[in-house]
Amino acid sequence: MYRRGVIATHAQVLARFGHALSDPTRSRLLLALREAPGYPAELADLLGVSRQSLSNHLACLRGCGLVVPVPEGRRVRYELADPRMGHALTDLLGVVLGVVLAVDEDLCAARTGAAS
Repeated sequence: MYRRGVIATHAQVLARFGHALSDPTRSRLLLALREAPGYPAELADLLGVSRQSLSNHLACLRGCGLVVPVPEGRRVRYELADPRMGHALTDLLGVVLGVVLAVDEDLCAARTGAAS
């Protein structure tokens, strides 16, 4: 993969994808964009976050190469950078939801929204 003059390895690409999914709001944002493109204000309302917070998450996802802005006059619509991303998210959900995962909270730093 080639981006901004730097060749990224497969491991770097997966790490970037993992970083994007590591935040619940970004994950929800990607899932919302999997369903349909959206405008920042509407996405913020849908996800129940401030517009500033959504803007920061969109910047992260743009930086990771997962979403792209599409100018529409004075507005900007966001969509997944590649339609295959939607299929990949669906497949990933199918794998994760279809397998019973034994999570050891001592070894896995990921939290599912529970207070630590």
